[in-house]
Amino acid sequence: MSRTILISGAGIAGPALAYWLHRHGMTATVIERAPEPRLGGQTVDLRGAGRTVIERMGLEQAARDRLTQEEGLRFVEGRNRIRASFGADGDGFVTELEILRGELAELLHEHTRDDIDYVFGDEITGLTETGDGVDVTFRNGADRRFALVVLADGFRSRTRDLVFADIARTRSFGLYTAYFTIPRSESDERWARWYNATGRRVVILRPDNRGTTRATLSFLYPRPGLDRLRFPAQQDFLRRHYADAGWETPRVLDAMGDSPDFYFESVGQMRLEHWSRGRIAAVGDAAYCASPLSGMGTSLALVGAYVLAGELSRHPDHRDAFRAYETIMRPYVTQAQNVSWFAPRLASPKTRTGIRLLTTLAGLATNPTISRLTSRFTTPPADAIDLPSYPTPG
Repeated sequence: MSRTILISGAGIAGPALAYWLHRHGMTATVIERAPEPRLGGQTVDLRGAGRTVIERMGLEQAARDRLTQEEGLRFVEGRNRIRASFGADGDGFVTELEILRGELAELLHEHTRDDIDYVFGDEITGLTETGDGVDVTFRNGADRRFALVVLADGFRSRTRDLVFADIARTRSFGLYTAYFTIPRSESDERWARWYNATGRRVVILRPDNRGTTRATLSFLYPRPGLDRLRFPAQQDFLRRHYADAGWETPRVLDAMGDSPDFYFESVGQMRLEHWSRGRIAAVGDAAYCASPLSGMGTSLALVGAYVLAGELSRHPDHRDAFRAYETIMRPYVTQAQNVSWFAPRLASPKTRTGIRLLTTLAGLATNPTISRLTSRFTTPPADAIDLPSYPTPG
């Protein structure tokens, strides 16, 4: 059977994988549960090896044309006094290439849709491996057979559980985050602003390139399962939990109910014992989500897609390709997932004294000498891989 490959998920990893498979002469189909490309989401980084993959796709300038133009990040207190500033600089704490997740997903879809068969509004419900392929059943479409299947549908992939449920382990940080878009205010500049409230609560406001502001409410909380509340209950909880947070929080809470892209999650990592089983593999967050705390999600998705497609082009036997993919990617993923349990606690102090200590430390870290000493703790290891070169036809 020729290399016909079904990809589940049309976010970042899925379209990137489809692009490289097509470049290597394979036939890719992408299936996505949503009725159209998901264009919501917050700002993501293009850094390190992930940026190199975008360059090799010929998309660097197109990505630059869609940047948020964010100038950096400022830690502020209740009266909006600036306590520390980190300018956008290369691949540092704040990268110069900040792009909305939805903008990147749209760019990848536009770049591949003429060559790739995209099927929106459907999802995989069954996978049965046979001797020479995988028989796939869908919620809406007719059954089909593919040579290989790759799961690229995110941290909470439902299709992953059809294949890897017995070897999938999650790591929780006790951290919850809500993301949503709100109207821009006069106080919103080209700098992102980070505000800490007591009780381990954080509010972040970031500019975008669409005339609106991206809000994030992030907090540590001992009760598990808040992300499983129904949509109205999630927002009701946030209003109660942030009621006395101060700063511009009332404005954020007032706008939250009208936001078109509200998303609430429990922050964690996905750790699969193996990233393939037979003719089925996983890539990106579905295989090795490192959490937003790592700053590496986009790089892992882009690099993983690039390496997986390259190894499939290099090895006639899919088993050899999957093994090589994991051998190359595993050290990179391990470094990305090396996020300290203490990190969100340091970033979300409980008391006013803790908040003053955090902002003081942040201010010290802006000193060039100290910054060089702390950079290995504040800069994600996005370049920590020897990215292979894979010849493509033409």
